[in-house]
Amino acid sequence: MIDDLSDRTILLTGGTSGFGRVAAVDLAQRGATVAVVGRDESKGATLTEQSEDLAGTIAFHQADLASQSTIRSLATTVKREYDRIDVLAHNAGLSAGTRRESPDGIELTLAVNHLATYLLTYELLDHLRDSSDPRVVVTASDIHRRATLDLDDLQLTDEYDSLDAYARSKLANIAFTVELDARLPDDAAVTVNCVHPGFVPSTDLFREASLRTRLLVRIAGLVPGVATSKQAAAERLQSLLVEPTYGSMSGQYIGSDGPVDPVPEATNQAVRRRLWRISAELVGITPDWPTPSIN
Repeated sequence: MIDDLSDRTILLTGGTSGFGRVAAVDLAQRGATVAVVGRDESKGATLTEQSEDLAGTIAFHQADLASQSTIRSLATTVKREYDRIDVLAHNAGLSAGTRRESPDGIELTLAVNHLATYLLTYELLDHLRDSSDPRVVVTASDIHRRATLDLDDLQLTDEYDSLDAYARSKLANIAFTVELDARLPDDAAVTVNCVHPGFVPSTDLFREASLRTRLLVRIAGLVPGVATSKQAAAERLQSLLVEPTYGSMSGQYIGSDGPVDPVPEATNQAVRRRLWRISAELVGITPDWPTPSIN
């Protein structure tokens, strides 16, 4: 484990609660500058206060990642306040209990879990390129194995199930990771990986899920050997953010013991390319990115 992270600046979404919060504090204890993104200002304030005696710093940036205009404003702020970002860590997530739409008219789980990742990466990718070890890390989940990407009804307009919506968004996370890696030019030096943090029932992830889903999560958390602690999940996430091993691999889905194969759909070229184009259309950008870096 690297003890001195004083030269690292890490942007971490979903860092005000759950294992994201544990990771933010651990990283700051090792000297990192951690820019934490979250919705709850009070949680953000207590987190920054908690970091006052740490070797590094935690700065809080309030943002609702369901809103595309807010994501763009966040990116502008980040580029203004930080000379560079070494790691862009997409850890925010939710599971909406009923079908709801974002301010942009997008199904909420898809908007926060996938499209926010897609758009924020688009906005900040060039800002990563000034780093000597630039990384994009996405928190995915093994629950993706129960999902299918219906690209003709990506927003579940015909029939909505909260667990299906969440699983589908995690499958989209992995497909995005694989496709971004394939699109990165040889001179980019940026690595992109996604991670299954384990099943962590003690997080706020399912706070908006249906009663049935919340009961299933609670029951599963009581089964010996099934649940992962917030600390263990935070350590798994941190390893992808800073450890040398993950600075030399890209396009991987990381489980408890290293890279594992996701479901074939996640790596299917036709599926991931079509998802990329649909995502670009939904956030109003060109699908023809990333572009080669200019030296």
